[in-house]
Amino acid sequence: MKDEDGKRRPQPAAAKVAAATPGPGPLAALARRAADEVAAVLAGVDEDEIEAAVAALAGARRIVCHGVGREGLQLKGLAMRHYHLGCAAGVVGDMTCPPVGAGDLLVVSAGPGWFSTVAALIGEAQAAGARCLVFTAEAGGRCGQLADFRVLVPAQTMASDLSAPTSILPMGSLYEAALHIGLELLVLKLRDRLGIDAAAMRARHTNLE
Repeated sequence: MKDEDGKRRPQPAAAKVAAATPGPGPLAALARRAADEVAAVLAGVDEDEIEAAVAALAGARRIVCHGVGREGLQLKGLAMRHYHLGCAAGVVGDMTCPPVGAGDLLVVSAGPGWFSTVAALIGEAQAAGARCLVFTAEAGGRCGQLADFRVLVPAQTMASDLSAPTSILPMGSLYEAALHIGLELLVLKLRDRLGIDAAAMRARHTNLE
């Protein structure tokens, strides 16, 4: 700091220490709380459901993924990683999405438990002979009941954020964040099951960026 005549005034020792070693700011505190929330959600995921999902993914001829909104972004990420593993994958709505049939797996997300579009796709896929894996936050959700496999990700979604908010994250973000990390961890399990190493995955990453 400077006096009115422009000369610098000496700072107290405590002020110098504070300036040299700034403490965590509000953003860091929020980040820690959000990370703790995600970790708590993933700690509540049933290991048997994860193992069943890994087995279904590993045994599928190909997978096709779908989710609405931000959930859809996480499912697109899974399709991308599945391709990096050397497996056939598509995304509902893409112009290159293949048809599904016997031996295939439709992978969808229905955080709040029900989306009419997701339910319709489950019906279409199963009618064609494919099986379905659903990720959801609602144990009693109808989409989970319709599916062949279900993974419960017990996080707050927009189904409950107004009546009983528990997460620091807005709207359904806790479910979406937990889904993103959970799917990446699932890919690690799938990678080990298929015997694929990290170098082989990296070699399949696009160079058109």
